[in-house]
Amino acid sequence: MDNSIDISDTKLMDIDQIKTFLGVVANGSFLEAATRLHVTQSTVSTRIQRLEAYLGVSLFVRNRSGAVLTLPGRRFLGHAKSILLTLEQAQYDIGLPSRFNASITIGARIAFWEELLPQWLGTMRRQAPDISICSEIGFEDDLMRGLIEGRIDVGMMYTPQHSPGLQIEHLFDETLVLLTTDPDKPWPNDDYIYVDWGPAFYALHSSSYPDLERPPQLVNIGWLGVQLILSNGGSCFLPMRIAEPLIQANKLFHVPGSPQFRLPAYMVFSSGNDSLVLYQVLESLRSLAVVEQQKVLNF
Repeated sequence: MDNSIDISDTKLMDIDQIKTFLGVVANGSFLEAATRLHVTQSTVSTRIQRLEAYLGVSLFVRNRSGAVLTLPGRRFLGHAKSILLTLEQAQYDIGLPSRFNASITIGARIAFWEELLPQWLGTMRRQAPDISICSEIGFEDDLMRGLIEGRIDVGMMYTPQHSPGLQIEHLFDETLVLLTTDPDKPWPNDDYIYVDWGPAFYALHSSSYPDLERPPQLVNIGWLGVQLILSNGGSCFLPMRIAEPLIQANKLFHVPGSPQFRLPAYMVFSSGNDSLVLYQVLESLRSLAVVEQQKVLNF
């Protein structure tokens, strides 16, 4: 089989090649990128080969563990994001109703959509009614992929991963507290639900409770932990920001003598995007963080 590339196919760089390049970067392998893009692995390989032929450089080092960016690949990454962002923004803006001047996509862990971001979104809509806002919920891996691929403009999460072309900014610190539906019941007990708040929480939790056996219930989001203990009784760690209304309503109570853990919250965005709309959104989120941090200090 002749695997050579027709030189006529290398004269233009198309949007699918850019999306595929970013897909490989986000997923770390040609196979995973093919799965995410719903194409065959050979299609991914062909697109990357044509892109490399067009640029005249190798973009990836292929090995058994996946695909790693070369130095030229790292240099091209920022340009690829800008190209995709410009094309998709143009495509979306053309289809926007005339009352909107721009659009932006924000993705976040579900915990941030508990009061915090809905209130911010309401404020943002009042301040900038001419901006169309797309909102998404996701876990860190999906949010980081969306940011790397240029599909998400701003991501809010607890454990971001460093990636070329992305900037990570600390916003505020959550205060995680251990809460229960029955303060008179001795703790620990079989009603405890472990909420996976990420590796930093795991380390603090293990250090504070080195002899605690694996709890019978584990969940991956705080919202689910809340629903389970409110329905069936029990305890779990929650951000004070989310727990405060339930404490005031006498639905949840502090477990006496339990520690409090600090959980930093971050926002992630493209470092090469100088959009005025993105700047406005980032400034609005920074202002929100100042208010939120003050609340946490007052708890």
